[in-house]
Amino acid sequence: MTTTHHHTTAPRTSPLTLLSLGHACVDVYQGAVAALVPFFVSERAYTYAAASGIVLAASLLSSVIQPLFGALTDRWALPWLLPVSTLLGGVGVALSGIVGSYALTLAVVAVSGIGVAAYHPEAARVARHASRGSHTGMGWFSLGGNLGFAAAPLLVSAVITTGGLHASPLLVVPAVAGAALCTAALRATRARDAAATRLSPTGVVAQSATAGSPDDVAGSRDDWASFVKLSGAIVCRSIVFVGLSAFISLYVRQRTGGGDVSGTAALFVLYLGGAVGTVAGGKLAGRYGRIRVVQWSYALTVLAVAGVVLVPGPLLYVLVALTSAGLYVPFSLHVTLGQDYLPRRVGTASGVTLGLTVSIGGIASPLLGAVADATSLRTALTPLIALPALGWLLLRTLHEPAMPEAIASGSPSGAVSPTASGEGRLQP
Repeated sequence: MTTTHHHTTAPRTSPLTLLSLGHACVDVYQGAVAALVPFFVSERAYTYAAASGIVLAASLLSSVIQPLFGALTDRWALPWLLPVSTLLGGVGVALSGIVGSYALTLAVVAVSGIGVAAYHPEAARVARHASRGSHTGMGWFSLGGNLGFAAAPLLVSAVITTGGLHASPLLVVPAVAGAALCTAALRATRARDAAATRLSPTGVVAQSATAGSPDDVAGSRDDWASFVKLSGAIVCRSIVFVGLSAFISLYVRQRTGGGDVSGTAALFVLYLGGAVGTVAGGKLAGRYGRIRVVQWSYALTVLAVAGVVLVPGPLLYVLVALTSAGLYVPFSLHVTLGQDYLPRRVGTASGVTLGLTVSIGGIASPLLGAVADATSLRTALTPLIALPALGWLLLRTLHEPAMPEAIASGSPSGAVSPTASGEGRLQP
């Protein structure tokens, strides 16, 4: 007599969903630094230049070391970096309000920047694997980060307005949640890869297109010239975004005559517009192509930033939203374009497009702060109008890169990044 056992399997949350939620928790700390600036100015009487130096502290080390982490993840799978770096990013911001001196504030914010830098290259590779190279899937992963950005000013305002800067240790909560989500995402990815192995005719999962050495990508060539132009455009975008992130709250208070709430609302709009822009970018790219969508976005940003700087009153919020859309529509497309221009060095491409070129905008913040101290915020922000135009010029000659063969084939195992498993590379 044969007994049949019926197993009921509870539905599992997909690895990409868990990664997107974890990404949101990490990028809270990118947005939190700018959101803390008005409170440092009001509670500690920092000048604009001193306050922007805090933004620089979060960006400078991140700019330098994020490509290094990208290069490391080109050689080895480092999944443990995801939960560890998430906690590091949170601890730095949590300590920023309770350390006494300006130097220590810079130090702990820099530690947070290191955590964020360590997270993104490996996370982008794992997300690319989980999404099987889908532009829309990477858009959802980027959306998670943008929602974290958007939540940062609300979270920081709620905590610091209630308890002052000494309440900043409460800001570590998203990091704890993010570390748990990253761990769950890695387990879900391993489970999915194990299932794919059982279903594979050969009993193993096909090797990642960039696993091991760069020579593993048969028939693929790195297009460094196009990648450098793309990176230059992202630098222009980064300076605009970081400059507005650091000063839009203070600027809107001046231009509208509102209080703390008006400034926080403007920063929230700047970040939240990215949620719509990121999802729209993936869908528009599927219809019109990534290069055309990125070019249109930079052109829109020129007009939107001009409106933010020059137009007063409540209309300013609409223009901030348009600026946010223009800055964020190409965000996830930058990442996939960079990875496709450097198919042999996906980790390096991710480290540069998500790290160096993005964080480098923070290096310009002290200059903007110094100009604002010497003149006015409006004068300091006016040069930002020209930067998206320069980015558009760099993008004019770019071509749509070919999609790596493993992804183009639609094979479930044809991911362009390593698996999230910490048990070493899978063999063909």
